[in-house]
Amino acid sequence: MTKRIKNINRKILSDKYFTLSEVKFDYQLKDGNWIDNTWEVLERGNAAAALLYNVEKQTVILVKQFRLPAYMNGVEDGFLLEVPAGILENKDSSAEDAMKREILEETGYKIPKLTKIYNAFATPGGSTERFQCFIGQYTDKMKVDNGGGLDEENEDIEIVEIAFKEAIALLNNGGIVDAKTIMLLQYAMINKLLN
Repeated sequence: MTKRIKNINRKILSDKYFTLSEVKFDYQLKDGNWIDNTWEVLERGNAAAALLYNVEKQTVILVKQFRLPAYMNGVEDGFLLEVPAGILENKDSSAEDAMKREILEETGYKIPKLTKIYNAFATPGGSTERFQCFIGQYTDKMKVDNGGGLDEENEDIEIVEIAFKEAIALLNNGGIVDAKTIMLLQYAMINKLLN
């Protein structure tokens, strides 16, 4: 723990689906002076995301769903193409288990093995959320359910199997704007998972 922060006081502003807190603290600048500071922090919990890819078909599985914050910030219809992802829940024994559950719920694919590639903060200036990111190969035989999300969570997810080259073209022309999806597609490019 850093010694440059002290006197932390947290006040919960909202505690509905996520927790929004106001955090007041003293912060020591690099010159040694202490200042009072106040931040609002979205305590969202941690999440996992995964890029599913098929070497034989040279495709990836993405999901398309409505995102109100994206709509509010200029995405015309509010629908984003993303990798499957979800919040880590207490019922999951690991991030990999959580990701396998989310993949099945969202896409209908039962993936036997995922490889963790990195752990990253989504928006560290305002949110505690950290993503554990995975890659996993899929085949048509792994499709065991319709997917599309959970009815009780009002999920309305479209499964999109897309050529890897087309996904990269969308990334390059602004058709994919979700950060975790961009990072995972770039990982696939750098590591030559697909052509």
